[in-house]
Amino acid sequence: MLATFIPSPSQGVWHLGPLPLRAYAFGIILGAVVAIWLGEKRWVARGGRPGLIGDVSLWAIPFGIVGARLYHVATDPQLYFAAGKHPIDALKIWQGGLGIWGAVALGAVGALIACRRNDVKFLDVADALAPGILIAQAIGRWGNYFNQELFGKPTSKPWGLEIDLANRPAGYEQFATFHPTFLYESIWNLAGAALIIWIGHRYRLTGGRVFALYIMVYTAGRFWIELLRIDPANDIGPFRVNVWTSITLFILATAFFVWKRRRVVSDRS
Repeated sequence: MLATFIPSPSQGVWHLGPLPLRAYAFGIILGAVVAIWLGEKRWVARGGRPGLIGDVSLWAIPFGIVGARLYHVATDPQLYFAAGKHPIDALKIWQGGLGIWGAVALGAVGALIACRRNDVKFLDVADALAPGILIAQAIGRWGNYFNQELFGKPTSKPWGLEIDLANRPAGYEQFATFHPTFLYESIWNLAGAALIIWIGHRYRLTGGRVFALYIMVYTAGRFWIELLRIDPANDIGPFRVNVWTSITLFILATAFFVWKRRRVVSDRS
């Protein structure tokens, strides 16, 4: 009889001698490679200098990794600074724990520095990179699958994700399968990337509007996916911090998109 659930992998780390090879890290690296490759193709197709996206990534990626970790630690400080915890663990990035908005924020700072050094417009580079960033996020989410983390509420659906007893949150030990939120977000991001590319080409979006569209698409998906998750998180009122972040950024990105569109229309008239 065929299994009516998605099985979790038996391990997420392999060892090459003393060197641990983590699926989580491979997902991040592969996602970065894809984002750079696609961003370069889009940049050159728009008349940009070949090789620029690689130069920008040398600044954006390190900044982004630091930002992602800082956001994670800032929004879940109890994991590292509560009684009985070890603050030094906040530096152990290889054990997982990255926040996408920290990556986007500080990654943008790194990209801005690189753009100024190369005398190119930051928003044009951001537009070229936007779909690739979303694809990178889709790939990176599979690290959660291998780590058996950040899944959703219990479900009996045939696509429910089997979670080992040791990885089930307190109070959910009696449930075996959960919503595979990593898969939901991965599919949403891939579909969103395709939509962004199509809309950007169809309506010739420039001046940061493609990047704004990326934020709008991602936050719309993250909003409902975040509501499914049951991992411990800090709340503000009825929602988790990440839900409020998604709402805020969606509104800001939409406002920028509309404002930029009006400026473009005004300049053409």
